[in-house]
Amino acid sequence: MSSEKAPLPFGYTFMAGAIAGVSEILVMYPLDVVKTRVQLQTGKAVAGADTYNGMFDCFSKIIKNEGFSRLYRGITAPILMEAPKRATKFAANDKWGKFYRDLFGQTQMTQSLSVLTGASAGATESFVVVPFELVKIRLQDKASAGKYNGMIDVVMKTVRNEGLLAMYNGLESTLWRHILWNAGYFGCIFQVRQIIPKADTKQGQMVNDIIAGSVGGTVGTILNTPMDVVKSRIQNTIKVPGQTPKYNWAWPAVATVAKEEGAAALYKGFVPKVLRLGPGGGILLVVYTGVMDFFRNMREAKLA
Repeated sequence: MSSEKAPLPFGYTFMAGAIAGVSEILVMYPLDVVKTRVQLQTGKAVAGADTYNGMFDCFSKIIKNEGFSRLYRGITAPILMEAPKRATKFAANDKWGKFYRDLFGQTQMTQSLSVLTGASAGATESFVVVPFELVKIRLQDKASAGKYNGMIDVVMKTVRNEGLLAMYNGLESTLWRHILWNAGYFGCIFQVRQIIPKADTKQGQMVNDIIAGSVGGTVGTILNTPMDVVKSRIQNTIKVPGQTPKYNWAWPAVATVAKEEGAAALYKGFVPKVLRLGPGGGILLVVYTGVMDFFRNMREAKLA
């Protein structure tokens, strides 16, 4: 969102996005594990160590039956992913923002341009994250715990058993997920910043960024959770030659889940997801803005 201030070269926006992404994942990752476990659970939950009746039940059963460290299983892939993912998100948002302003002859961002720019940044980001997401999903699933010894093992077994292109299973649903989330996130940030009083201090600006980013993260999560549910299932499905997977394409998968489990199943894992990406959206924006301001001041000091 650096378009409101003096623009910085691409490298700076990329670095700031990377730092923001890693900061957010280190704080919020256990909620992502819980979210994935709940989303991968099909049908109605019944009593047992392997089924979950909600976020708190999932947390307690993971810690009790598998140990606290299991809440951080698979974090290597997200950490390696978060740097390029968030870097691409913010850098692409800046680049697409400039492109659309020039295309439509606008000197400033508008609400509709913010939504369009965010959606375009989300689509760009998707191509970076799909292989990492697939590895993360398969490591987080309890049923896969004995199949893989880590991130590299997932990649090797997936490529060997399913082919190289299998690393991009779920690309279509990932595109939809990121387009919807980024459109809601950046669109809301613009709107909230127009509504709330302008800050006169750094502390006030940080509060405004937390509010804007949290609202954006919450709205983005409401919009994209159904696609996140089907994406998790598509990427956790092992491809078998000659067989059509139950969950294959995004919108048909949405229809399958709704038909077999009810429409509410499309929002499985919503509570841990929104608790992560609501505040997480605020963390992202605060860290990104802070790092960009630091880079901006550093460049100005060098030029002085």
